[in-house]
Amino acid sequence: MAAETNVRELSISKNDRTSMPANSKFLTLPTILTLGRVAAVPLLVATFYMDGWRGTVVTTSIFTAAAVTDWLDGYIARKMKMKSTFGAFLDPVADKLMVSATLVLLCTRPLEVAVFGQVPWLLIIPSITIIGREITMSALREWAASQGSKLLEVVAVNNLGKWKTATQMAALIILLATRDCSHGGPAILIGSGVVLLYIAAGLALWSFVVYMREIWKVLRR
Repeated sequence: MAAETNVRELSISKNDRTSMPANSKFLTLPTILTLGRVAAVPLLVATFYMDGWRGTVVTTSIFTAAAVTDWLDGYIARKMKMKSTFGAFLDPVADKLMVSATLVLLCTRPLEVAVFGQVPWLLIIPSITIIGREITMSALREWAASQGSKLLEVVAVNNLGKWKTATQMAALIILLATRDCSHGGPAILIGSGVVLLYIAAGLALWSFVVYMREIWKVLRR
């Protein structure tokens, strides 16, 4: 009986040790940072429509902080081995929410820059391209996850996707920071934001084509 009791105690303690990390990993530091990005989206929308320079500063600061934590949470998760299934799911969701919300907000206030003229569709074209690509890639990755590990590896984030994200973040920070200056503001700075956004849209399409080509190669085997 004593031996059986010891075995049971050992098995219980082992089960406790294996269950504890799973519970603690649900809200790791990277996941908390990611949740903060999700919570910041309504604040971004609210401050975007505040009049004056204060609204511009707050909105730009919120988005910049979100862009920094987007890199930071991944870095912490890798270096401190705090990866979790929930965090892996939530991270791209938070990114897409923040970027899509910002693109839609910018499209509600067309730029009026002398170098471009009055072109209300100026930001709409790259915005639709980027948002459409993100929605399609999300569905594609969901499908790939159900098909097996080979396809899932193919649709993992590549270098083009990373360059797209970096260019996209830089463009949106510039456009948010200068949105109240478009009526006679620094045209070169605003123009650089627009150009970067179109480059990001081009990289989005290019990376999508690369993904589809790799998927086709796997399916043909």
